[in-house]
Amino acid sequence: MIERIAQKRGHEIVCIIDLDMHKGNLSDADVAIEFSTPATAEANVRMCWAAGLPVVCGTTGWKAELLMCEQNTPGLVWKSNFSEGVQMVMDFVGLAAREIYLKQLDYKASISETHHIHKLDAPSGTAKTMAEEFARIAHIAPTDVPIESIREGEVPGIHTMTLDSDEDTIIITHIAKGREGFALGAVLAAEELIRQE
Repeated sequence: MIERIAQKRGHEIVCIIDLDMHKGNLSDADVAIEFSTPATAEANVRMCWAAGLPVVCGTTGWKAELLMCEQNTPGLVWKSNFSEGVQMVMDFVGLAAREIYLKQLDYKASISETHHIHKLDAPSGTAKTMAEEFARIAHIAPTDVPIESIREGEVPGIHTMTLDSDEDTIIITHIAKGREGFALGAVLAAEELIRQE
């Protein structure tokens, strides 16, 4: 899907590395996009760095933040979710957290996330990021934002933050209709990395 979107946007795919395939040469690339598993992500990023490539990484469930702090690397953009829609939801969550904190409003936050049965991590990286961002801005502990994880069918991803008070309930939801939005966001991030070089 990433390959198809990148080509549609005028890019050439010069190397693909998968479990049972290594086609092309990393040294011919300008940037790498990495989506794998928590067990292999760090080694993949380091392999790309060794080839001089900045990396866009969307793999969750590993300590990407530690690698992002390393000095003198070709660069790493990591997000728990590259969907532009999810980024807007994160903005809404941040706005709500600021209002709650500044006005000392009595809302209890909770998150529910639903994904397909093949998803390896629970809660999802997106749900954890949402909880951490809300907690940071609202000046509460991340543990004060409980996360419910549901695994069913082939659901691409549903993330819902509920803010509940005695007066009302606010619900912020993102429903992915497929994986295209994640792939497009990763390609857009790769384009930005290339522009910054």
